[in-house]
Formats: sequence, C-alpha cells, structure tokens
Amino acid sequence: MQRFLACGFLLLSIFCFTVCHRKQQKGTDFIRIDGRGSGRVFQGIGGVSAGASSRLLIDYPEPYRSQILDYLFKPNYGASLQHLKVEIGSDVNSTDGSEPSHMRNPEDQNYKRGYEWWLMEQARKRNPNIILDCLAWGAPAWIGHGHFFSQDMANYEVRFIQGGQKAHHLDIQYAGVWNEKKPEFSYVNLLKMDFQSAGLSTKLVCCDLYPAEDQWQMIGAMKNDATLRDSIDIVSVHYPRVKGKMTAPEAAKRIGKPLWSSEDGPWRGDWKGAEELAKIYNRNYIDGRLTATEIWSPVTSYYDILPVPGSGLMYANTPWSGHYEVQPAIWATAQTTQFAQPGWRYIDSACGYLKGKGSFVTLRSPGSGDYSVILETVDATQPQSLTFQVTGGLSEGIVHVWETSSTKMFEHVTDIAPQNGSFRMTLDPDAIYSLTTTTGQGKGDARPPRARLFPFPYSENFERTEEGQAPRYFSDQDGAFEVWHCTGRSGRCLFQVIDKMPIPWSGTPDPYTLLGDVNWTDYEVSADVLMEEPGRADILGRIDSADNFKDAKALWPSAYILSVAQNGQWQLLNAKYKAPTATLASGSASFPLNTWHHLALSFKGSEITASMDGKTVAHVSDSTHAHGMAGIGSGWNRTEFDNFQVRPERP
Repeated sequence: MQRFLACGFLLLSIFCFTVCHRKQQKGTDFIRIDGRGSGRVFQGIGGVSAGASSRLLIDYPEPYRSQILDYLFKPNYGASLQHLKVEIGSDVNSTDGSEPSHMRNPEDQNYKRGYEWWLMEQARKRNPNIILDCLAWGAPAWIGHGHFFSQDMANYEVRFIQGGQKAHHLDIQYAGVWNEKKPEFSYVNLLKMDFQSAGLSTKLVCCDLYPAEDQWQMIGAMKNDATLRDSIDIVSVHYPRVKGKMTAPEAAKRIGKPLWSSEDGPWRGDWKGAEELAKIYNRNYIDGRLTATEIWSPVTSYYDILPVPGSGLMYANTPWSGHYEVQPAIWATAQTTQFAQPGWRYIDSACGYLKGKGSFVTLRSPGSGDYSVILETVDATQPQSLTFQVTGGLSEGIVHVWETSSTKMFEHVTDIAPQNGSFRMTLDPDAIYSLTTTTGQGKGDARPPRARLFPFPYSENFERTEEGQAPRYFSDQDGAFEVWHCTGRSGRCLFQVIDKMPIPWSGTPDPYTLLGDVNWTDYEVSADVLMEEPGRADILGRIDSADNFKDAKALWPSAYILSVAQNGQWQLLNAKYKAPTATLASGSASFPLNTWHHLALSFKGSEITASMDGKTVAHVSDSTHAHGMAGIGSGWNRTEFDNFQVRPERP
C-alpha cells in the first residue's frame, strides 16, 4: 500500500508539473521557481552613447553633471546601467551630430578628442564592473581609399581600443563592425585576427543590423564558415521586435553563441517608454533568448530640433540651466538592473507569460540561493493573483517587492514571508514588479534646478575653451569644429578642420554647428570668418529643423544661410527639407583667402538682411522660417570663426 501511494504521488507530481509547465508556456497564474532549472547567462542592460546623443552632457556644471551620471551609472541609485557602448567617432554625422575621430590621418593618434572617453571614465568610476563596448558609424576619408571594409579600418578600430587602454586605463571588452551596414564577412575574420595579433582580449560583436537589413544573415554564414563562426563571439542585432513579434529564428538560438539586442528601445523616456522598456527587457529573453539589451540613448543630451528628440532614459539638454529630468524609463530599467547582475542565470522554466497578460523572467545568483523575478503587467486590464513555489535550493527567506507604475516610481511596496517555499501576490495592471531575496536597492534623491532658456543675447570668443576641444553648447552636425590659435590675430578661434568628406553612415550634410533656442525670432547672428583654403563659409539663422532623417540628401538644415565662396561669390539661401534650396539673393564681393571678414544675418519679421564686412549686400522678404536656432558652417574646407554673436536685431 505504501509503495502504491508513493507511486501514485510520483505520478500526480509529474502530472502537476506537466500541467503547470504547460500553463506557464500559454499564460499562467502559477510560477514554479526551481533553482535546478537551466537557462542562459544574463549579460546585462546598457546604454548606447552614439550619434552625438551625449554631446551636451559634458557641458553641464557641477553638481548637476555628477547627479545625472549617478542616475545613469551608480549601482543601486538609478538606472544602474551595466553596459556602456560608445561610438568610434569619425567626424561624420551619425544621427544627432558628428563625433570626433581619434585618427584623422594614418599618423594621427589623439585620444583626448570628444566626450566618449570622458563618459566611459565617469561610468567606470561609478561602477568598476561596467561592461564597455564600441562600434563605428562611419570612417575618415583616408580609410581604405574610401572603402570601409579594409585593413585601414581594422587598424583604426584596434588603435581606438588600445588608446582606451593606454590613455584612459579603460578595458573595452567588446567591439562591433559597422553600425547597421551589411557586413563583408572576410573583413569580420580580418578584424578578429587583428584583435588577436594586437594581444587584445576584446570580443567581436556581429553584426548590428536593423530588421530591414536581413539582420540575422550572419547565422547562415556562420553555419557555412567555421572561421567566421570562431571569429564572432556575440551575435547581435538591433531592434529585434517588429510590431511586437520577435525576429530571432530558431537557428539563431541554436548557434551556440550569446545573442544580444545591441541597440533597442522605444526612443522615449516617459511612462509610455517605460512600459515598452519593461516589455523589451523581459520579452527579448522569453521570445528570443537574447541575454543583453542596450538602449539608445541613455540620455537625451542633444537639441530637440535634431532627429529622434527625447530618445533617452533621462532628459538633459539645457546645460546652461543645469536642469534635467529623471524620467520613468530610469526606474523601469532599475527594476531589472538593481535586481540581477551580469553573470546571474535565467531559469527558463520560470520565464514566460501571465494568464491575465504580462510577462515574467526569473534569474538566480551563481554564488548563493538568491533569486529575483521581474514581472510586467503593461497590457493587463485588471488585477491578477499569482502563486509562487520556490524549490531546488533557492532561498526561502523574505521576498522584497518593488514596484514602478504611473503612480509609483520605484517604491519598496511590501515584504512577503514564504510558507514552506510558497507565497501569493496580487499584481495591479500596467505596472512593473521586482520580487527579490536580495537587499541593497536604492532610489536616488538628487533634484535639479529649474529649467532656463538659452542665454540671449549670446556671444563666444572661444578664449575659455581648451585647445583641441569644442566650445560649450555648440553641436557639430558634420565635420569637426575645434578651438585652436587663430591665424593672423591673437587669441583662439573656432576651426572647422575636416577637408574631405568621411565615409558616411547615412545622409550627411555639409559641416555646420549650431546652438540656441528654436523659438528665437528676431535677432542678428554674426561672426568673423577666415578661409584657409578654397571652399566656402556659412552663417546660419532661424534653423527650425536640423533633422537630417527628413532629407538625407540635404546639404544644410532647414534655415536661412548666407554662404560665401573663396572667390567672393555669395548667396542668401532658403533651405527647406524635401524642397529645392532657393536662392533669395546673390552677388560678389572681395573675399580673399587667409583674410578676416565679418558676416552677419539679421531677421525682423519676414525681413532678412545679409551683410559682409559691415556692408549690406541683400535685403529680402521671406516668411518660410519664422523662428529658429543659429549656427556657422563651411564646405569640406578648413575655415576659422571668431567673435560669434547672437543679439537683438538692430533697429
């Protein structure tokens, strides 16, 4: 009888487990957390600082700059990002601007340019365990005589990683190939071989493709090429969910390599963005077995008139005021990053979908019995009760519950004491929960000052900027604008230093840099200008859009431009996206090379006045652009600027 009962109990247990497991696959209200269950290793949640998305952050004054960095990177404070991926700059537009190159010719190596080195240092200062990686969006013109996939480019990437080690003591653990460009797999093999030849332990990530680009094409290639299979350490794609459906094929899950979403996100940080992030973080693993997700962008530190405004987890693009916004997306991210660390392991049998809509993933610590369950009920319409059963050597201690919703931002809402390893909990709809046996989580409490408008009037003589660096608030949209000692006058000037168009990622305008307030209406923008070589110099005003995604072929933003060539031929232009650039006026004047001149554009209502060296050369009426920011630019030629001013329009 005893033997019969034992056998019956065993059969009943098997039946219950089968039913429960089946319920979890289809949607469940019972979650069995078995510490003996298998799953892939979690490799972290991170941010992608690229496309000049972090440009304005370095211009923030203290203590606000450090507060922003804490919310992004400090463990158990805010988003607690576990990865930081940066762009390998190339002086070419890569979304919201251009990032500086470390090698503008084969002999040049400068590891002080730009802000990505600084950002990686600041991230690692806060989190010594943060995982660093890098990826190129473009390349300087000298690379491969204009061909990206070349030995030159492999050297370029190797030098970037070595420069991080030598100049900044940064170990960049992962590196990609070319952002969202169809790869040449022979180059992938070459790049990995060069990493090894240089003694780098950097792992190769491939291939960072967008859904429209046959993003999983490397899987078939790896099956047929053993060398390629060995070269690729991480299989990566961008935005692997299309209309909510996972794109990862079964063949990718079986390839034997970690799978990453190496760029992802809803491109917004409000509550709607937080909801989407919660789904992305969970469902990337549930549906695709992706073990790392990197979000573009960690912080919106670029002007709103640029492409994809507001993409960041945080919002910080007014450094003159010190103001920033800790958006709900920070806390949606914290619901994962503060409860599981890279190296933890998923328990596949405790990952899935909820009966009343929503998803959950469970991860366990490799060094203890601790575990965490991250749940989201974004699509649920009513509360739902869940039963949890903990077994397999996991902790049966107190379960701490944290919640983020539209009314609760990362709050420790309750503690639960399991009974015989079991406990119940009711989840509200449209919320994110973390259930954990760990402690130490925290919520930062730094507060920003009020937002203030961009200072007006504004002037910049570039004397306060360190040589080789960009001046405060200027946002380069192509080329590179850096401060150096002036030609033919004392002091420092702003130079546009790139004289050949780099290998682009996408649409690339001619070099220009901008700043200011898009709501400026009547004003005068002016600067002293010197051209070192044939080309042109531009003054830009009423820039009402600099979103080059709207027109990849446009040379200028949507604005008025006074453009002067080295032979003195000038034009007053009306540039508008997806429309021919109109010439409002034109003429000629004396404008020799290596000589300083003064250019100005002024606006009063629909009246536009252009002047050169104090003399009016055009006065026209046009109402296309009623307001906008200001800037300066050039062709692909070395040009100097000094005494930049934006002031009220003169009567």
